[in-house]
Amino acid sequence: MSDAEKQAILDFMKSKKGKTKHYFNELCKALPDMKMRQVKKIINEMVNDGQLKYWSSGSTTLYLLPEHADLGAEEKGMGD
Repeated sequence: MSDAEKQAILDFMKSKKGKTKHYFNELCKALPDMKMRQVKKIINEMVNDGQLKYWSSGSTTLYLLPEHADLGAEEKGMGD
């Protein structure tokens, strides 16, 4: 996984002002030429490296930047 691909995902997330959590399908838009399976591998690697965090409601998994992790805990149960 290249650093450019990871940076594209980070830039995409930061460009969405006011939105802290993102669905997987939204993050796929950051790399439109890639298959979803490839994007999933990149996102999982970023979670393992600490570049992203995941938030789960039990039925839905969303991804957020580490600096928004505390905010995610405060919003638990609230829809985006």
